[in-house]
Amino acid sequence: MECKHDHHTDEARNNVTANIEQHGCHIVLVQSGNSVPDFAYSIGLYERFNHPEIICFDLKSDLMSSMINHACDLIEQGELLIPGKLYDGFLEGHNVQLLPVDKAFYAEHFGYARWYYGNYIDFPALQIVYPDLQGNFPWEENFNPEWKFRQPLLDRNIDFKFYEERNVGVFTTIQVLNGAPILNVYHNEDGAWQFHTNDTLDIADAKLVALETITKLDPSVNNVFDLEYGWQAFRNSIEDDWQYQLNPEEEEEESTQDTPATEKPKSILQKLGNWFK
Repeated sequence: MECKHDHHTDEARNNVTANIEQHGCHIVLVQSGNSVPDFAYSIGLYERFNHPEIICFDLKSDLMSSMINHACDLIEQGELLIPGKLYDGFLEGHNVQLLPVDKAFYAEHFGYARWYYGNYIDFPALQIVYPDLQGNFPWEENFNPEWKFRQPLLDRNIDFKFYEERNVGVFTTIQVLNGAPILNVYHNEDGAWQFHTNDTLDIADAKLVALETITKLDPSVNNVFDLEYGWQAFRNSIEDDWQYQLNPEEEEEESTQDTPATEKPKSILQKLGNWFK
């Protein structure tokens, strides 16, 4: 059974419990925004079968639900799904594999499950990983590079969660490079990233560095990896949680246009394959 995120209420909990009892698990569909892929995951496989929960990324919603339900059917029949083994029956014409999910990714990807389990994060989880159209998996040499960021591999790269190359250029200031805290992050409509210590900038202080330089200076910026295009994340100090708002400059630019905004062209990744939304 599938649903969108509900509010954390007794009614929502009862709905999850009912789906687990009736269908074996509850499926959460997460629409992530415009900069990272959507995903779906199960709740209840651990509670009912003592089996890891299942997560998968960036396919059509009904296909992700079907894959999780297929996993649930196998588990109900007594099968233990194993990382590294090839499985058919999940995706027409292709095998899939499973990876163990590192708990460093739970906060961003299993929020509703953590709530249901009472913020208990010791439940295990497995990620369904699918190949490209030629059957190559993401860790294989001939994997289609244009599919690299369709599905993050949640068993690795806990030091760098961004859906970018580590050496992609980003904008910052000499103050940040000299140790000033990163308190403002911007993800421009064109995809460019900016990392600043305050919202008043002097162009003379601007620096272009690799994104990995920023994550090494302050690993907590990994928490804004899913910041949407045109948005800003900000905080008063590095001890505070990030807050989010539409970037005022982007909002002002949008409001001053005389003609209606046209839909943003779909990326080449969104055009490939009939599996994808």
